[in-house]
Amino acid sequence: MNFTDGGVTAPKGFKAIGICAGIKKDRKDMALLYSEFPCTLAGTFTTNLVKASPVVWDRNIVEKYGSAQAVLCNSGVANACTGAEGDRACELTASEAAKVLHLKPEQVLLASTGVIGAQLPVNIMIKGTEVMAELLSDSRSAASAAAEAIMTTDTKKKEVCVSFELGGKTVSLAGMSKGSGMIHPKMGTMLAFLTTDAAISHEMAQKALLASVGDSFNMISVDGDMSTNDTCLLLANGCAGNPLIDQEGPDYDQFLEALQCVTKTLARRMAADGEGAHALFEVKVQGASTKEQAVTIAKSVIGSSLVKTAIAGHDANWGRIICAMGYSGASFDPMAVSLSFISSAGEIKIAENGVSTGYSEETATQILSEDEITALIDLHEGSAEATAWGCDLTHEYININADYRS
Repeated sequence: MNFTDGGVTAPKGFKAIGICAGIKKDRKDMALLYSEFPCTLAGTFTTNLVKASPVVWDRNIVEKYGSAQAVLCNSGVANACTGAEGDRACELTASEAAKVLHLKPEQVLLASTGVIGAQLPVNIMIKGTEVMAELLSDSRSAASAAAEAIMTTDTKKKEVCVSFELGGKTVSLAGMSKGSGMIHPKMGTMLAFLTTDAAISHEMAQKALLASVGDSFNMISVDGDMSTNDTCLLLANGCAGNPLIDQEGPDYDQFLEALQCVTKTLARRMAADGEGAHALFEVKVQGASTKEQAVTIAKSVIGSSLVKTAIAGHDANWGRIICAMGYSGASFDPMAVSLSFISSAGEIKIAENGVSTGYSEETATQILSEDEITALIDLHEGSAEATAWGCDLTHEYININADYRS
């Protein structure tokens, strides 16, 4: 499997574009993703009881049709908590996109991100869609423009592409995502769009997507807040010409491996670009008796505000970590736990058998001053493990969110 310099247009048959339609001031705010051929569709969405109108729209298409051909996305307005008017906005924008792309409305998926409670500017959306339909391209720059258009408080575009072999055919799988704040999902991600020219059935695509997000998007947290708009969509148009993957086996395993590679890469990039973040914080739990135990502990540590502020201060306050482990709900023996911090500056064991090793605070601070830091936790119970990703919590996070609507 090889990483390539590509975005969502790298797989055969996909086009995209992103423009400044006028929802936001002087920034790209609308994106369109299109396949020249109908796609097998898989999707996963927020488990928040409050769901944005486009989430309801997309979930119905995934469950009822399992196929689509385009995704229309806007940033700036979430179209959440907008009642019947928000639902109607979905119908109107999907219908307009379908008209200009010569599709049916149920072949058009929708996604929105931005301020909750504001109504979608439908007239701007319709005009923007008409413009984008004429600009669709399979170029690298078009993919990049789309990735930029879905950003809100993100400071960096998140794109990745891999190529691999299936049945003697070269297959590409790419993705773009956005997410910087309000990140604490239990389903998939903030907004993520995955494209592939592999041939795979709806059932296998859905199975692979759910398996993939479990170890990637479900394992990140920036601030403990779950969005109303979380959407992750996988579109597969079969243009690579590989034998259809319609059951588990070597080809399915290879596809899943590629998908996990893409989703984990995007997950790490979203965590690293958390609002106000200065460092990517990774928590690896090993030596667990079960995968569930490892996942529960890793997610508890990564979500702790006290742990995150300690990382921001380059402070090896390991008591906060073991405290977060203790209230996670998972059972373990505190007196068997060991903990190390790792970064490009080195590695230091902080605790052994549940007590301090008498480590050097100066060395620990040096290790914790890098922009990527790992906390390695060993429970010494078994062979299961899990990894979660987050970031430090800084003053900038408050600054960004205190005036988010300004």
